[in-house]
Amino acid sequence: MNRRRNETRPSFAIFFAVILSAAIVAGGGVLHAFYKNRQVTITREIDATDRRIEQYHLDIRTTEMRMDQLLNRFVIRKQIEENGSTLRPIPMGVVEQIDPANFARHSVASTEP
Repeated sequence: MNRRRNETRPSFAIFFAVILSAAIVAGGGVLHAFYKNRQVTITREIDATDRRIEQYHLDIRTTEMRMDQLLNRFVIRKQIEENGSTLRPIPMGVVEQIDPANFARHSVASTEP
């Protein structure tokens, strides 16, 4: 129970090394938990970004589809008729082909015949 006086005691360096190693192990555990949580957080952010990108792709496709519907000439013609506009289609015989090389001016309209 009692120690003998001639028995050697462990030195202070051994206690210091045990305490230092325990601190390093504890710090490693804390850092491991921190990095693992950060990894999970980053993975969730990446997944959320992927979902947003996919939603943007769907929105782009939907917008393109609506634009195609709005720019459809038959739909435009029908809307003009429904609105009671006085606009009418131009017959093909009335359309004139103009050669831009014959004109020196670059204006669209001219007062001269």
